[in-house]
Amino acid sequence: MYCSYVRQLADALSYCHAKRVIHRDIKPENILLDQKGNVKIADFGWAVVASHSRRQTVCGTLDYLPPEMISGKSHDHTVDNWAIGVLLYEMLVGKPPFEYSDQSQTLQAIMHCRFIVSA
Repeated sequence: MYCSYVRQLADALSYCHAKRVIHRDIKPENILLDQKGNVKIADFGWAVVASHSRRQTVCGTLDYLPPEMISGKSHDHTVDNWAIGVLLYEMLVGKPPFEYSDQSQTLQAIMHCRFIVSA
């Protein structure tokens, strides 16, 4: 079941990226399912139609932000790919990989890709 959702999400984002659209806020709240189990992406509020240049804006939801965005580096559509990985982890484990009670700890964990795999 999870594999189907992730595949559908990846396909939908691939379509968006082919149209030069970067969503930049992929998270569970923005993934909808219809009655047949088809994935729909919602809330394009942070989305941008990107030209060939890379983006600089830090936006999205903390637990799903990639290291390059947190560090202020430019980014492209691959920020959505990072978020798919975070979502898959959350589907399998039940919580985001970089979830801490303190925002600065969360930022540091993401920057250093430091997470604990539950047994």
